[in-house]
Amino acid sequence: MTAVSGRNLWELIEARVAATPDADMLVDQDGRRMTFAEFSTAAGEMAAGLADLGVGAGDVVAWELPTWIETVVLAAAINRLDAVQNPIIAIYREREVGFCCRQAGAKVLITPAEFGGFDFGAMGHAIADAVEGLTAITVGPGAFPVGDPSTLPPVPVPASDGQDAPVRWLCYTSGTTSDPKGARHTDASIDAIARAMGDRLDVQAGDRPALVFPFPHIGGITWLFTGLQTGCVSLLDQAFVPASTTAFLAAERCTHAGSGTPFHMVYLAAQRENPDTPLFPELKNCPGGGAPKPPQLHYDVKVELGGSGVVSGWGLTEAPILTMGAHDDPDDKLARTEGRAMPGVDLKVVSVEGEVVGPGQEGELRAKAPQMMKGYLDDTLNADAFDDEGYFRTGDLGIIDAQGYVVITGRLKDVIIRHGENISAKEVEDLLFTHEQVQDVAVIGLPDARTGERAVAVVSTPEGAEPLTLAGMREFLTAAGLRTQAIPEQLEHVAVVPRNPSGKITKNVLRDEFADKPFDRS
Repeated sequence: MTAVSGRNLWELIEARVAATPDADMLVDQDGRRMTFAEFSTAAGEMAAGLADLGVGAGDVVAWELPTWIETVVLAAAINRLDAVQNPIIAIYREREVGFCCRQAGAKVLITPAEFGGFDFGAMGHAIADAVEGLTAITVGPGAFPVGDPSTLPPVPVPASDGQDAPVRWLCYTSGTTSDPKGARHTDASIDAIARAMGDRLDVQAGDRPALVFPFPHIGGITWLFTGLQTGCVSLLDQAFVPASTTAFLAAERCTHAGSGTPFHMVYLAAQRENPDTPLFPELKNCPGGGAPKPPQLHYDVKVELGGSGVVSGWGLTEAPILTMGAHDDPDDKLARTEGRAMPGVDLKVVSVEGEVVGPGQEGELRAKAPQMMKGYLDDTLNADAFDDEGYFRTGDLGIIDAQGYVVITGRLKDVIIRHGENISAKEVEDLLFTHEQVQDVAVIGLPDARTGERAVAVVSTPEGAEPLTLAGMREFLTAAGLRTQAIPEQLEHVAVVPRNPSGKITKNVLRDEFADKPFDRS
């Protein structure tokens, strides 16, 4: 089986069906299976059902759905109609979803009736009542709109040049203190990065990667393209539940167990319960992304789970997967970097003074890339998003080493400034992650009248272990060689370090939780 290509998503689907119609494409946690030919047929029927609801070329369809087989079919169905889709991640509620629908000019909003204890259907209808021209519909597995595909208009003719491809995806960033930002993407931009990702991860026909994070995330859309390009089988779980999801992936012979630090930690815990029997005997690697990983995690995964370890990447909704490791990279690069620039990506590092710096020097990473969004839906945001040379300001701090590997050292807004000295939260986090009494960790800055900010380590404790003490933390970090000025002066314990669906620690949640807690400097 060979790789296939297409100038847009529907052409890619047709090429894959022509190559391997009867090969499995999707398998879910309930054992449902769908071949590539069945996927194409289902997408045509669903497209006809949407057309019966009045959806046509250029219309915007917003959807906030779990990772169901039908959700993946929906993405193809909307594309078949030459419509625009706005996938919305499941953590958004009425304020954010309503904002997205209004700004995008959505014609239809599709949600489940109820999922995870939340009434999405009631929310959707409330939003539709408040947004002119919006219709809300609720769906469930086996209960999506369908119709007669013979009534569909002709298949859209794709642009001959990817640069001219129309916007077909409105992907919103998960803002925490302001309205979400809608990034405008094309099939061509996602197709290019999906192919490069497949190459870096060594995804081949018949491989069985995990797609157990929210499909509406741009990473889920990217895996749709990679699956069609390569002919691999995507293993879908509607919601990540550690025990059942891990058992599902093990039973389905997962080859790429993704897709970020929280997932990898769950797989490691499961393997440690039965160390003599490989959990994923056919594992090639553990894809990572969404948030930088602790270096030790790579070595633990490689030794205990097998394969080539964690192969991670770095990017943003606006410019997905700007860099990525490769399955055959050296261990030190896989552990400590986010790989090298993807094909066509141009990176530079800019100091706080605005000067471009050389290899090994820290600064803000800025990028030009073929997978770059075509600007924000609110074009007033574009001026601040790009510098004078057209590079996107990522807001991430990092270095590019002499071999071109990128190390993410933090966020511009995630540097703790205490007594005028910068403290990298990630530097401290990576060290604490190696402590046997630490399951997960976040380091945050809180306002302090004396020092400007103080560093606070927030940790969760492994099951059966004694909680780390402040004295123990200080002793450990000192022994690890961390300078005294960077050692946190406050230690807090939580049951679980909060993360968003992309795996990023939601530090705003922790800042709010501990902002008003009395602090005794003695």
